[in-house]
Amino acid sequence: MALKFPNALLFFFFFFFVFSTIAPGSYEDPTRRTMEEFSGYPFHSSHPIFSLSPVNLESLQKQFDELANFSDTPAPSVTRILFTENDVLARGYIKELMGKAGLSVREDAVGNIFGRWTGSDPELGAVATGSHIDAIPYSGKYDGVVGVLGALEAINVLKRSGFQPKRSLEVILFTSEEPTRFGISCLGSRLLAGSEALVNGIKESVDDQNTSFFDAAKSAGYVVSEENLSTVILEKGSYFSFLELHIEQGPLLEEEGVSIGIVTAIAAPASIKVEFEGNGGHAGAVLMPERNDAGLAAAELALAVEKHVLETGSMDSVGTVGIIVLHPGAINSIPSKSHIEIDTRDIDEKRRDGIVEKIHQSSIDIAKRRGVKLSEFRIVNQDPPAKCDHLIINALEVAVRQLNLSHKMMISRAYHDSLFMASSGFVLGPAPFLTHVRA
Repeated sequence: MALKFPNALLFFFFFFFVFSTIAPGSYEDPTRRTMEEFSGYPFHSSHPIFSLSPVNLESLQKQFDELANFSDTPAPSVTRILFTENDVLARGYIKELMGKAGLSVREDAVGNIFGRWTGSDPELGAVATGSHIDAIPYSGKYDGVVGVLGALEAINVLKRSGFQPKRSLEVILFTSEEPTRFGISCLGSRLLAGSEALVNGIKESVDDQNTSFFDAAKSAGYVVSEENLSTVILEKGSYFSFLELHIEQGPLLEEEGVSIGIVTAIAAPASIKVEFEGNGGHAGAVLMPERNDAGLAAAELALAVEKHVLETGSMDSVGTVGIIVLHPGAINSIPSKSHIEIDTRDIDEKRRDGIVEKIHQSSIDIAKRRGVKLSEFRIVNQDPPAKCDHLIINALEVAVRQLNLSHKMMISRAYHDSLFMASSGFVLGPAPFLTHVRA
């Protein structure tokens, strides 16, 4: 399988080049003229960016393949769960690559990893990029990983070309973007952004084996406790801007033959956990009129989620029931308990919140009608949407024009660590951009 997204990487290098040379105070509309003024370089065919060393695609593909070997499931799938043995090995692999690239490497208490190339003016806020390498069960090798390995190759290209950034450049490997183990998505970036709710919630978080987050982190070599969680939070001015390269995780770019998607807004997610308690019994002995079936309550709620999302009439409203667990889980036993997890998203926060309210009311109504108990309705997270900064969006547009790449403006309905880097209020952005990867 060969990697086929060099256009996206070339675009990445161009953007890195431009933004690492922008001076402080340059928050005007970044037309070509102003970008020339702030970078100190003329943008024309003899621009230094066009004499960059080529992308080492063979080496980059090898890195993707090697990293994919750190998996709990056989190829071509990748399963890499937070703080497991393969996750720790993969983290070591990335740190080794950062070291080979000449970056100074550090880790925080929860396992966010930072590789920095110090600029000629290190007092300026850095230009940061990055993504994640943890992987949900049976995922692909490029999800998140493109934004980490792609960033490292971008820095390698710039270094091979003799470039020296004004602003420091930093690659971030965010810990636990996926919610697989502890049910919390984007854990590392949320903590960097100073999420008080997460700081409090993580103290009680356990996985399906009843292992606490603190114990899991300790097993992976991280010394984290209630006392030092606050050390993870970013200080104001840490970064000037942040962008994230990510695969689209949808069909639009590939279907339309477009190389780059420039994200203008990121949809607002909400995650909900619901539990019903009914009466169990033998599948043959308990007649239908006498049943209080917790499993059917969960099934009915799943259909209600679909109904409430479609009622909005908006293509931007989506809802998914990804988990339903029944107890005791036997074919000939009426479920006495059910657990259901719901994900709903929208770029309109008010509309998304309206869906959540309707789901809650349906949960109450279903429990009453079926004679079961609604034992839990918990909103795990209910995050605001984010709009990407015009300075970065416009700079991305300049970059694609310079490189003559096809592109389109897009809303990211999948959310990534960029969403929470934006919510920190400490950086311009976010500005994730998307590409399709065909292997």
